[in-house]
Amino acid sequence: MSEPRIERIEERVAWLEHHVSQQDRAMLEMAERLDRIVRELTRLRERSAAAGAAGEAGGALPEERPPHY
Repeated sequence: MSEPRIERIEERVAWLEHHVSQQDRAMLEMAERLDRIVRELTRLRERSAAAGAAGEAGGALPEERPPHY
């Protein structure tokens, strides 16, 4: 193998390693974000169930007219 070819292969490997580490970071951030969203959804469901148990229109949100009416 010639030197320029080895250098090109090394550059590609370095680029791929960098790309994989960026993808790993992105996947970790998305997993953390998904965990936060699931926790928030759970809290909202619990709040809705508690409101329904308290007799507030079966847990449904009150219908309000938009302010422009």
